[in-house]
Amino acid sequence: MTKTQSAFPCALIVMGVSGSGKSTIADHLAERIGWTFEDGDKFHPASNVAKMHAGHPLTDEDRWPWLRAIAAEIDRACGAGEHVVIACSALKRVYRDILVHGRKDVRIVFLDGSQDLIASRLAKRTGHFMPPDLLPSQFKTLERPTHDENPATVSIDAPVEKIVDDIVAKLALPPTSENASRRTAS
Repeated sequence: MTKTQSAFPCALIVMGVSGSGKSTIADHLAERIGWTFEDGDKFHPASNVAKMHAGHPLTDEDRWPWLRAIAAEIDRACGAGEHVVIACSALKRVYRDILVHGRKDVRIVFLDGSQDLIASRLAKRTGHFMPPDLLPSQFKTLERPTHDENPATVSIDAPVEKIVDDIVAKLALPPTSENASRRTAS
């Protein structure tokens, strides 16, 4: 493996508070660059989903199995030579440390937006298990990624395609056809 290949990410974790657009942006990003999209919410045990649906914030004890399941999926995908974009709140540094666990080929993408902007989006969202009432607890929990985490921080105050453009530019990702050949050549 060359130095360039080892620096090329095999996984991107698109993070932010509920309503920041993680799933939408991660899905569009994955489609743009030809990678697999995984929604971190699908890794929650049923007990976590029920707790959030009832309007109760998760505790760290609730989150550990969920985060370990996502980390295992990242390891599996990267070990198989695949590339994956995962939407995951990853609000605290300790959560991101579990997901990344020292890997240089996993990058964090932080979707940054104001509480007012996100609250207005949540008010329009239907059918999600995370009620808008929990947004203040999300912002209280949020530890913005720091420089040593090498995050790509993008503003969410833009249309989806512009946000994806910003992510691709910040991460210097090559065009889709090159990503597809990297995926099969890994």
